[in-house]
Amino acid sequence: MTGDAESLSAYLATSERAVIFTGAGVSTESGIPDFRSPGGVWTKNQPIYFQDFIDSEDSRRESWRRKIETDKVMLDAKPNFGHMAISKLAQDGKLSRLITQNIDGLHQASGVPEEMIIELHGNATYASCLDCAKRFELAPIKEAFEAAGTLPLCDGCGGHVKTATIAFGQPMPEKEMLRAQEATLACDLFISIGSSLVVFPAAGFPVIAKQNGAKLVILNRDPTEMDDIADLVINTEIGDTLRQIVPLH
Repeated sequence: MTGDAESLSAYLATSERAVIFTGAGVSTESGIPDFRSPGGVWTKNQPIYFQDFIDSEDSRRESWRRKIETDKVMLDAKPNFGHMAISKLAQDGKLSRLITQNIDGLHQASGVPEEMIIELHGNATYASCLDCAKRFELAPIKEAFEAAGTLPLCDGCGGHVKTATIAFGQPMPEKEMLRAQEATLACDLFISIGSSLVVFPAAGFPVIAKQNGAKLVILNRDPTEMDDIADLVINTEIGDTLRQIVPLH
């Protein structure tokens, strides 16, 4: 075990209320590109803002076209070693909560209990009505859109149906933000994994944890702007580090 991995293992061993916070870097090893990396979605398309989705049929149509295109990669992705290691920590009682910026549903697929997961940016594996919040599965929406260009409307209230993710300019989910804040204030160890820590308000949670007396660990392939406040910084591939700490067999 390398020195960094050994230090992280020691922090986990003495923690009673650890929180893991994950970003896109956790899922890149599953073949899902980081939105901000070279070749990522945002280097190819300008983001569609929430108000444009509401106001413009053309924007709604383009949003669903992009959704169907990106799902060709996202929905075939499987949890990688990083997801499975985090799941093992959760199942072993090492975690109090898992806060994630990811929208791919891979933490659920890896076996992390649903009630433990706090999704700050929503979930791309289903859709919901913007007015009444009714849930809709994606397959019928895609089928109708690809067959006739039909845009989904809620069969209950007639509202616009959108993938259940947080778009640019869309308010953050109040319930999930409150749950994340409560978990962060209660933790004694906050481990940020695979996040560039530049997207706020989500990226503020490591700071809150540190200021409240928790140990802060940042595991990310590249340096972040919060490295200087962390107790431990590990700039390696996520799977390589977690493989030393969490035996899966």
